[in-house]
Amino acid sequence: MTASATKVQRSPRQVFAMAVGAVFLLVGVLGFIPGITTDYDQLSGAGHESGALLLGVFQVSILHNFVHLAFGLAGILLARTVNGARSFLVGGGVIYLVLWVYGLLIDHGSAANFVPVNGADNWLHLGLGVLMILLGVVPLSGRKAPIADSR
Repeated sequence: MTASATKVQRSPRQVFAMAVGAVFLLVGVLGFIPGITTDYDQLSGAGHESGALLLGVFQVSILHNFVHLAFGLAGILLARTVNGARSFLVGGGVIYLVLWVYGLLIDHGSAANFVPVNGADNWLHLGLGVLMILLGVVPLSGRKAPIADSR
């Protein structure tokens, strides 16, 4: 019995949503790897007390890592349809812009910083929010990119 490859047609927006979701899954996993996450022994469940830094820059906690994993899974699942991909990109972008504003308004040393976030996270959230919204709303070619799918 031979396996035949079928071509699944995905819009560029679906490919973008899947790629963004995959990156979030990767970031969520990397947040649990000592060395890639510095001061790993200071990784806490949640809150500003977590001293662990992903890539030595972005403050993370167990909660923060699980949020990245969940967000990545949502992106991959929603990328199955064009409308789902658009919803993930625009909705996720809005969430990240809200998180950016939140990070600007709170005292990073207070209990309000439960995610936790730091200054580097804030700038990353701004960039992610803008990029995701643009990927979700900018008109893209109607052509679909073939993706090999062996079933």
